Amino acid sequence: MPDPAKRYSNTKYILSVVAVFYSIALILVVLSSRFSWAVEYSLTRLNLPHYLLTAIFLLILSVVYYLLNLPLNYYAGYTLEHEFNLSKQTLEDWWLDQLKSGALGYIISLIMVLVFYWILARFGDWWWLAVSLFWVFFSVILAKLTPVLIIPLFFKYKKLDDQSLRERIFRLAQAMRVKLLDVFEIDFSKKTLKANAAFTGMGRSRRVILADTLKDKYSHDEIEVILAHEFAHYRLKHIIKLIAANSLVTLGLFFLIFKTSGYALGLFKLNSLAQLASLPLVFLYFMIFGVIMQPLEAYLSRRFEREADKLALEVTGAKEAFISLMEKLANQNLADRNPHPIIKFLFFDHPPIDERIKMAK
Repeated sequence: MPDPAKRYSNTKYILSVVAVFYSIALILVVLSSRFSWAVEYSLTRLNLPHYLLTAIFLLILSVVYYLLNLPLNYYAGYTLEHEFNLSKQTLEDWWLDQLKSGALGYIISLIMVLVFYWILARFGDWWWLAVSLFWVFFSVILAKLTPVLIIPLFFKYKKLDDQSLRERIFRLAQAMRVKLLDVFEIDFSKKTLKANAAFTGMGRSRRVILADTLKDKYSHDEIEVILAHEFAHYRLKHIIKLIAANSLVTLGLFFLIFKTSGYALGLFKLNSLAQLASLPLVFLYFMIFGVIMQPLEAYLSRRFEREADKLALEVTGAKEAFISLMEKLANQNLADRNPHPIIKFLFFDHPPIDERIKMAK
């Protein structure tokens, strides 16, 4: 019988594949059944301003999509985590998080969709370039706001009260020439037993975030080496490189929509991208393009993670701490330490644990 980590990981892989193809199938049903056209036709009879029609249309699609995805979402996000003793979150708190993330996702999507239609109406054949530029700009804004507005919606922040660890982290940041606002601890244990740490934000919002599940169970040496890894991403300009790569991907996606949407619209008996009923078609492009680009993005991410591991070890010299950190994370998060090459190619945005340990040794 497979060990718990393998069973958990294999289940997650299967659920990921099912979720993607199920979502694509749902969008195809919405388009081929002309459901989106019927919703648009019903709403236009209300004689409301276009932005309100768009908001209501997106809300209806979002609610329908969420309800149809709920069984899969519930099993993957709640049942499975409890089955493998990785979560102690109550069902009430899980539903509250669902409400928060749903509302947040709707607001972000609405902003992007409204701007998409505004640009579509004003930029002619260059709309794909203007939309791409806005998409990139908005993504950078979200990255800047994430630690100050989004994370506090789901976790409680407090400044790290372990003074010796705090000073050690600041010394590490200074040694790696990283400007840091402060070091914070969040109550990860309220929702999950997994461990994590992050160096997040941009500009003045840049900060270290330690999960209490990491801070309370790992040595200062282990915490220092994991943060050296996070700081290494900044020193090696991985964030800028990822923004550039994502910008090219976004540009390519919208150019693809511009070039091929005429055929796709005709396939589903739609008139133009400007009509609300065509919005699911744009989502379909995102889904399919995301599936195609996933292995490439995962490969680039793995490459950056290896570079960050190497620099973290060079700066700290903490080989034994790095290895013990990886062992603990693998056990605590039920990581798949040595996946099949195809699984690694498709799903892993970090090198597998055994690879990282071998590199350190």
